[in-house]
Amino acid sequence: MENPVNGTDGGRHITSAPLTTENASVASPALLRNAIDDRIVKIRPMSTPIDQLSRCGSARSAAAMTVDYYSVDTKLTETTLAEDFVGGRGKDRGNGVCVHELVTAADNIFDVSETILVPSVTVEAGGKQVPLVFYVVGKSTDKGLEVVAVNAPEQTDMSGTHPIAPSMTKGTRIIRMGRAATELDVQSPQFQALPRKASNFCQIFKMQVEQSTLFRIADKEAGWTLSDQEEAAIIDMRLGMEKNFLFGSRTRLFDPVKGEYVYLTGGIWEQAGDEMAVPEKVDEAFVISLCRRAFTGNNGSKRKILLAGSGLIEALSRISVSHNIQGLATTVRWGIEFKELVSNFGTLYVVHSEMFDQCGHADDGFVLDPNYMTKYVHIPFQAEKLDLRKSGQRNTDAVVLTEASCLVLRYPGAHMRLVSEAA
Repeated sequence: MENPVNGTDGGRHITSAPLTTENASVASPALLRNAIDDRIVKIRPMSTPIDQLSRCGSARSAAAMTVDYYSVDTKLTETTLAEDFVGGRGKDRGNGVCVHELVTAADNIFDVSETILVPSVTVEAGGKQVPLVFYVVGKSTDKGLEVVAVNAPEQTDMSGTHPIAPSMTKGTRIIRMGRAATELDVQSPQFQALPRKASNFCQIFKMQVEQSTLFRIADKEAGWTLSDQEEAAIIDMRLGMEKNFLFGSRTRLFDPVKGEYVYLTGGIWEQAGDEMAVPEKVDEAFVISLCRRAFTGNNGSKRKILLAGSGLIEALSRISVSHNIQGLATTVRWGIEFKELVSNFGTLYVVHSEMFDQCGHADDGFVLDPNYMTKYVHIPFQAEKLDLRKSGQRNTDAVVLTEASCLVLRYPGAHMRLVSEAA
């Protein structure tokens, strides 16, 4: 059986294999009736505010994977490199795709078709320095991942044009993001008019859940069913989607193993039309300047959301309330609990996003106007049952969770990145 994958709070996960009585007894010996405790505690992961907001508003149907618009307890989510990463051109796999070997300290938390963010390594894309993003095309039977550097700068030589990945040293932090399936994938590895036209890609997010027939009929005190597994899978799926919706790199990539194109969605971080530096000392003067910048100059609504990493939340919490800044009262909107930061310019709904911490933006933030964020859906979120018995593959109950979607900011001037000067 596949080695169980560690969770963020001590849980165990089975990837790239169905859930059977054998591997269940190894990964979770207290699950099946065998002198076990009388309950199972499900570990709930951190919230996904961007995905939550996108589902509370009305979504638009996308007729194709490319969207044109006008713009006036889970598995471990991060690890480090176990060996130095040799950059350069890599191994040519055809169609301009070059594959590299990436050896991490926890290869088993990654699956084929997942995306990986390296927040500390930046590459130039579109005149900006952006974090390096990989796409996993394969896994070695021994160790290491086969990856494609999707946004690495390209060089042209005698044999053609190829992406040149930067080298990285052992210990470099890497982040597991969402999966990106190809159009023909049925299954996935288990477990105001604006002046310029822009586009984004819908990304096909998938998650497959299986359990064997013997496991289903086995005597279990916990009442653990396929629906419970679906719930846990949806949570993990949404965590990956949240990272892509925030920091994803818009790319159309040819997968040399599957022989198909895969679409990766672009995150809203790079779509914002404004950026403001966060000083090392955050005080009342900075907050007033922030509110002025966010709410003046025809910049959309008078109520916006401030997504922030833990460092910025800590700095804001130290500011004393004054007649210029009122707060921080608690309010619940869209099912999310916010702290209200009220100024003479407008109101910011402040919420901590652990995705900022995980993706290297702990001291950063993002001012979002939810009225000008649109979700496009090519394939609505759905759960499809697979009959793997009739197809002669496995004696299991299987459900594949799928959604093809993207987020776009229709008015870039209404949104703003907050970037720490200390970074």
